[in-house]
Amino acid sequence: MIAYFWHRRDLRLEDNHGLSKLTQDYKEVIPMFIFDTTILSELSETDRRMSFIYDAVKDLKNAYQSIGSDLQVFYGDPVEIFNTLIKSNPVEAVYTNTDYEPYGITRDAAIQQILEQQNVLFQSFKDQVIFEKEEVSKVDGLYQVFTPYSRKWKSLLKELPTFNLKESGLKKKVEFHLPTLHDMGFSYQSQNKLHYNISESVLLNYAAQRDVPSLNGTSNLSTFLRFGIVSIRKVVTIAKNTSETFLNELIWREFYMAILWGYPNSVSQEFRPKYRQLNWENNVSYFKLWCAGKTGFPIVDAGMRELNATGLMHNRVRMITASFLVKDLCVDWRWGEAYFAEKLMDYELASNVGNWQWAAGTGTDAAPYFRVFNPDRQQEKFDPDFKYIKKWIPEFGTDAYPSEVVNHKEAREKILNFYKSQIIHA
Repeated sequence: MIAYFWHRRDLRLEDNHGLSKLTQDYKEVIPMFIFDTTILSELSETDRRMSFIYDAVKDLKNAYQSIGSDLQVFYGDPVEIFNTLIKSNPVEAVYTNTDYEPYGITRDAAIQQILEQQNVLFQSFKDQVIFEKEEVSKVDGLYQVFTPYSRKWKSLLKELPTFNLKESGLKKKVEFHLPTLHDMGFSYQSQNKLHYNISESVLLNYAAQRDVPSLNGTSNLSTFLRFGIVSIRKVVTIAKNTSETFLNELIWREFYMAILWGYPNSVSQEFRPKYRQLNWENNVSYFKLWCAGKTGFPIVDAGMRELNATGLMHNRVRMITASFLVKDLCVDWRWGEAYFAEKLMDYELASNVGNWQWAAGTGTDAAPYFRVFNPDRQQEKFDPDFKYIKKWIPEFGTDAYPSEVVNHKEAREKILNFYKSQIIHA
């Protein structure tokens, strides 16, 4: 009898919870990965994330082959694929690691129903977070404010386990075909090889350097965590002994995942009801200038150009660009969230929605609506020598650079009146 381990956001052998459990429970384990057409249909042919994931899947396949096994890779609809698998193979069990996003929850429920109807065991395990769902909560439900959540999170944190792969549980001497990117309708995008750095020197200096976009002062870990190429347990173990500031960023990630799981409507609806009636101006011309990095505000434009060129953006600059779109240009936060979702290498639904709602003042632990980032002050504080700006805006300081699309002082007054007049006062 065959047992399948379904890789999703866990593209690694090391410290993989569900994979470890399955190889201990069964002796004929076949690891698998599905290029899900429901997800891929929303991507463009040149989406650079597809190339990154494809390389990661190839690396995973090579890792299995190096220990005498192989990764079976599928392209299609997961429900149809599992329907076919259980009809053509004597499958006993399918293990995977838990997905907390709305689509993943719905998909997994459908697959579990199909499998259990055929007496195939389906189990999922906590792997991409330290605490999931309601594990960090109050008596009356989920925390909606970060600080008490983080306090409780830290109080619950114990020594973390490492889940080891039992190689003897893997099916040996198997060989599976790997579809090409072209087969799936994508073209390979050459890009600078991404690397993460969670060395002691980076983490010890993280609090002091993380807000300066011209410095290489962050870990560049987010894309690797997004696809589970590195274990969150490994990262938290390092962070808790090195940098509380860095650890807090990891806790923010879990806070937003818990919120998304508990309040899935927050993907498209303001978390706080009194903000749901806001009538955004949504000036399309302004939005296009913001997307292109041509607003005339250098720190904003540099960030957007970095995003468009690389699929990445420094976190401090993400906050600045988001505030500018919503509060200087009066554009719906959902427009910005969708653009980031289209471009970001490390796009992660819970964090992206959570942070955009934070910028708009509509979310859980939201910044108050009257907190409006001044892009000039942000530049003076975090890029005083224009190093970051000059890197991404070669025409900065010349007549070729556009003038400011709005007057910030006037835009600030306008947005404050906008919120005051439209917020529903309970």
